Amino acid sequence: MPDQYTRETAAEGVENALKLLEGRWKLVILFHLFGGHILRFSELERAIPAVSQKMLIQQLRQMEKDGIVRRIVHHQVPPKVEYGLTDWGQALCPALDALLTWAAQREAAPARRQP
Repeated sequence: MPDQYTRETAAEGVENALKLLEGRWKLVILFHLFGGHILRFSELERAIPAVSQKMLIQQLRQMEKDGIVRRIVHHQVPPKVEYGLTDWGQALCPALDALLTWAAQREAAPARRQP
């Protein structure tokens, strides 16, 4: 990891990080898993009723591929699959909390316009 970023490399790094979170349901999934929660697929489906099964599977697979979510397979009958965050995925919590606080400041402050 570089000690010093240029404006360009900093912008590129943030863009790449944001690309990992692109997708309508990824942030919702993250917020359900923050705090060490381990949820079965069916629990995630119930927690996010507006998401289709296909889309939930797709988003979880992408997040697993990116190293944010871990898939835990219990070899039993019937099969049991759970999802949780990796340590790296859990480390997103403070960053997203800071972003949420930043966004709330805009909502709370009167509109500021630059001349």
